[in-house]
Amino acid sequence: MRVSGDLNIRLNEEELTLDASGALWWAAERTLVFADLHFEKGSSFARSGQLLPPYDTRSTLTRIAALARHYTPERIIALGDSFHDRDAADRLDNNERAVLRELSEMAEWIWIEGNHDPEPPKWLGGTVTSEIAIGGLIFRHLPSPHPAPGEIAGHLHPVAKVTRRGRSIRARCFASDGHRMVLPAFGAYTGGLDVQEEALRSLFTRTFLAYVLGARRVYAVAA
Repeated sequence: MRVSGDLNIRLNEEELTLDASGALWWAAERTLVFADLHFEKGSSFARSGQLLPPYDTRSTLTRIAALARHYTPERIIALGDSFHDRDAADRLDNNERAVLRELSEMAEWIWIEGNHDPEPPKWLGGTVTSEIAIGGLIFRHLPSPHPAPGEIAGHLHPVAKVTRRGRSIRARCFASDGHRMVLPAFGAYTGGLDVQEEALRSLFTRTFLAYVLGARRVYAVAA
């Protein structure tokens, strides 16, 4: 049984659900959104001598499939850097390719181009684009350096440090001021940038919140 600790917020007048997994759900459009999946980051590191367990892609796909079953989306948007490098798709095994094919048959897929994967492989199916506007929202990989109402982006992998009862934790988070949003990285081996760093703070023209991912729920914290 899936215990819901998700949080509903409004962004540029659209109601969105921040899932505790780090995914975004837009119920009005039956759209599920993920950022920075970084498939095959483990095998990329292994080629340079940094040995990591080679199961990151399978783990990430398992989590995506679980959310797809839960929400039954009509559209799935991957916000860029879905693959860690240009030939990462070629390193997927047959099982991982089969899961991707199954997911692509469940819903319309939109692959946003990222800086790691400017040309996602054509065999994936779906639509490949640099950005897409739907309703009052626009989805892209790199956040615009200028005010961008309704923008939902990835790339920066936001994280926040939270201290409670003398203990500190550092966790992935959504970052939003109600006008625009940066999603946390969804991939298994992705790092993070603290929300207090200039690259993130400078995106927001007013006070913003870090929506921190806990084990079962999302917590709104002043950034």
